[in-house]
Amino acid sequence: MFEVAESFVSINGESTRAGELAVFVRFKGCNLHCSYCDTKWANEFNVEYKSMSAEEICELVKNTGVKNVTLTGGEPLLQEGIENLIEKLISQGNRVEIETNGSVFLEKFALMKNRPVFTMDYKLPSSNMEKYMNTDNFSLLEKSDTVKFVSGSIADLEKAVEVIEKYSLSEKCHVYISPVFDKINPAEIVDFMIKRNLNGVRLQLQLHKFIWEPNRRGV
Repeated sequence: MFEVAESFVSINGESTRAGELAVFVRFKGCNLHCSYCDTKWANEFNVEYKSMSAEEICELVKNTGVKNVTLTGGEPLLQEGIENLIEKLISQGNRVEIETNGSVFLEKFALMKNRPVFTMDYKLPSSNMEKYMNTDNFSLLEKSDTVKFVSGSIADLEKAVEVIEKYSLSEKCHVYISPVFDKINPAEIVDFMIKRNLNGVRLQLQLHKFIWEPNRRGV
């Protein structure tokens, strides 16, 4: 059984499918505590959740008629048996994207016969969680995957460039830089990208925070 904090249909606010419809399944709990986390409520010990089987989640997704499925959190890969759910969802004809925080080793998921797509964070210094990043994951990424750098300062951006260059990320997968909402002006990021000639790197804004009130749930 999986601990589901919420599920809903909306547009993808970020990732390579930004702007497309997706079914979101948000799981309870996370092993990190990022300074800027916008879903802290889902990580509280006493948060309300619904226990659902893989079959129930697959039925929920099927009934929406939407084929993009985003498993998120918290940290979805902490859910015991999540690989079975991924397998069932993909076998059902869905495209499954995993939003993961960069601390969980991806090997067993990356080697699945029906492999999901990963949108993996690299937590920069302002998150206070950088020490938990598992850089072994970079060798497991493919062209369809994404590494996302959520940046709140110029110092964060400098570190992002260091990591991108060290691991040749823009040659392996999609690379996105997103601003911490209300912490850095996106124009500053664009200026930085120009200054540093960041080819193969994209600025991405969280669409849902511009369409709806930034702290609204279920969108």
